[in-house]
Amino acid sequence: MAGSFVAVRGKPRSSPKRSGGGGADPPLSLAMPTVADLHKTAELEKFLVEAGLYEGEEESAKREEVLREIDQIVKEWVKKVTIQKGYSEQMVKEANAVLFTFGSYRLGVHGPGADIDALCIGPSYVKREEEFFVTLYGALSEMEEVTELQPVPDAHVPVMKFKFRGLPIDLLYASVSLPVIPPDFDISQGSVLCDVDEATVRSLNGCRVADQILRLVPNAEIFRKTLRCLKYWAQRRGVYSNVTGLLGGVSWALLVARVCQLYPNAVPSMLVSRFFRVFTQWQWPNPVMLCAIENDDNLGFAVWDPRKNPRDRSHVMPIITPAYPCMNSSYNVSTSTLRVIMEQFQFGNKICQEIELNKASWSSLFEPFQFFEAYTRYLVVDIVADDDDDLRLWKGWIESRLRQLTLKIERDTKGMLQCHPNPCEYADPSIQCAHCAFYMGLSRKEGMKIRGQKFDIRGTVDEFMHEIGMYTQWKSGMDLAVTHVCKKEIPLYVFEQGCQKTRPPTPICAEQQDQSDKNDSEVCTTTASLVGQLKRKYHSVGGADVDSFKSVRRASVSPACEEASIQLHDDANFGLTNCSTSPHGSEGSTVSGNSCAAVGTIGLVDETSLPGCLMPNVENDPIRTILEQAPSESVVEKDERKLEGIESLASSNCTEFMEVAEVVAGTILTENGDIRLSGHEDKRSSGIEKPWKLKYEVLRQGYGVMDLWLWED
Repeated sequence: MAGSFVAVRGKPRSSPKRSGGGGADPPLSLAMPTVADLHKTAELEKFLVEAGLYEGEEESAKREEVLREIDQIVKEWVKKVTIQKGYSEQMVKEANAVLFTFGSYRLGVHGPGADIDALCIGPSYVKREEEFFVTLYGALSEMEEVTELQPVPDAHVPVMKFKFRGLPIDLLYASVSLPVIPPDFDISQGSVLCDVDEATVRSLNGCRVADQILRLVPNAEIFRKTLRCLKYWAQRRGVYSNVTGLLGGVSWALLVARVCQLYPNAVPSMLVSRFFRVFTQWQWPNPVMLCAIENDDNLGFAVWDPRKNPRDRSHVMPIITPAYPCMNSSYNVSTSTLRVIMEQFQFGNKICQEIELNKASWSSLFEPFQFFEAYTRYLVVDIVADDDDDLRLWKGWIESRLRQLTLKIERDTKGMLQCHPNPCEYADPSIQCAHCAFYMGLSRKEGMKIRGQKFDIRGTVDEFMHEIGMYTQWKSGMDLAVTHVCKKEIPLYVFEQGCQKTRPPTPICAEQQDQSDKNDSEVCTTTASLVGQLKRKYHSVGGADVDSFKSVRRASVSPACEEASIQLHDDANFGLTNCSTSPHGSEGSTVSGNSCAAVGTIGLVDETSLPGCLMPNVENDPIRTILEQAPSESVVEKDERKLEGIESLASSNCTEFMEVAEVVAGTILTENGDIRLSGHEDKRSSGIEKPWKLKYEVLRQGYGVMDLWLWED
């Protein structure tokens, strides 16, 4: 039986030794560890301790105390709801709720500062929508100990996020079909799933899966040490994130548990090495399972079964949970992210082989992945809000949809253009407003090099922005920009302290080197001067105050013109244009819509198609933007003159206005080198017919990019 939060903090009962793996599969090896294996395990454990992966006794005691307080809060909450609903005194006296933990805390692999996943189970008459997200939310919001309270009722697994005395808590709720919850409630019994909805099943299964994993591994303590190690490795290598389409905590636990079953007598150093050996050779989409899939016709919940469920056939990396109803914990993984995960598995396997030969140390395995050196082009998702509370809500919604952007790009490019989402978020410390950014590396599918092939993903981004704009809790000030940058435009603040932006050496002569250094110097001057000028101008008009600019009509959000489409070739370069999109209007807007930069494209442009005067010196610098070609002083002066003329142009015709916008924000360079507008097709058929206003917003420094935003009035 799964224990409550008090029980799970104690040592879980030891699992019996198992000679078999998942289902009827026997172990791959029963070999015992050698002296060398034990020595390497000791070195590994020492490394993990020195890396700070274990919390101290004081923090552990604080966690237990916080859980006791939350347990008391939910018990009192259920009693109050029982009174409000008019039940008898006896019912009020018996009214109860129980609190279970799950996730890393339940498995015993949490580290310092990690959140606590908890599940509150209440009686049938205390509902999630009416009571949990209303009355309990209200009670928590009035407590001084509670900060950053964020309800997420529409999530796949509805959750209430908050910090209690500084400790992050993810609290779920499940209303089971019992009028009274006994203090010794057994969550492992299948009967708890009777007469509950799908969201409740998913909420209950977090605890049920954690308990089942601990039952199915041969040695729970060795499993914990191995899982702690591989979770840390996954975080360092950038492949730990369920929400972005990589692998979450449950998936990592299941993979490690499967290796423990295959090597029941191995110690952690052996299991880490075998983990990479097994999964670099795993033939996906063959599923990873700890036990046979269980069916229960009486309960009738759908279980993972690609023979019956067409949707399950599309899963590229199925990792199946062991508790009924069995589900694929890695359904978020796409073709792109599977490639990323497998590349990291291969890296881990290579390093472990060197460690076994005493050619490398454990620290080599945990070297952080240099994401910003791995790709030449990136998509940037910039998020802004009026304050930190709004940003937390807005960011959570957008982050939960980033996986869809990856899937849409795969779909619309037939898998030729692949994305690597970085699970980390970044914020420019020099910008005071509430903001953050996510990055996605872009690359062509391996082995697919077709000169001149084009990928137009403007419609893809528009579709993504439309979905983002459906956020029901949107507030004024919540905005979003999707742009693309090349590696040299990545701002310095995203790099870890001590990391340097490196470029491969280019064999050029001394004169060319001098000229290249001079050009780089001019670029930096231009960027700094331009960004500073725009930031001063933006602040001088009061940030969101755009009343000084006259309304103009936006004829096309993202016209589908071939000239600005994405083009890939052997020495593929992303184009000089950028796309900025905002799912909502300015403060005065009450209707969700899509707004984007006047130059609304994301492009890969062949360098050979550029006009002679704009041809970059390939030996000196692979990419040179239009703004970088001009001296900083002249660009700023021209920008000022263009801005002064915006009001009069806005009142004339849209074509003239768009011409000015292109000069300010950057031009579209077509395949034959002509400079053209992005098009002005009427969008009335798609329901987009709104006035627009002009507004400058500079969210990042160091890009050398001016984003011209068009906002809803």
